[in-house]
Amino acid sequence: MTLVEASIRDQVNHDLDCSEASYRLMAMRAEVTELIGRWKAAGGGDQLPTVRERLSRSYADRPAATLKSDGSKPGKGRPAAGQSHART
Repeated sequence: MTLVEASIRDQVNHDLDCSEASYRLMAMRAEVTELIGRWKAAGGGDQLPTVRERLSRSYADRPAATLKSDGSKPGKGRPAAGQSHART
């Protein structure tokens, strides 16, 4: 949903028609509302985390990155064996 929202903001900033993206976003929001309703009907009563809480929790769960001994950042440079720079 955040990607669609960003797309809408970008389209509005460039004076483009954002009606298609807006319809997709409204459909996504309706689906989330329906899923939450089903969850509550099934006995879900816990408080759902806010986006900020969820993102901070996800970030805190990631392992800390360590620098290589040559000073370069991990994940940069040559790809590991069997990997290529091409995206699919």
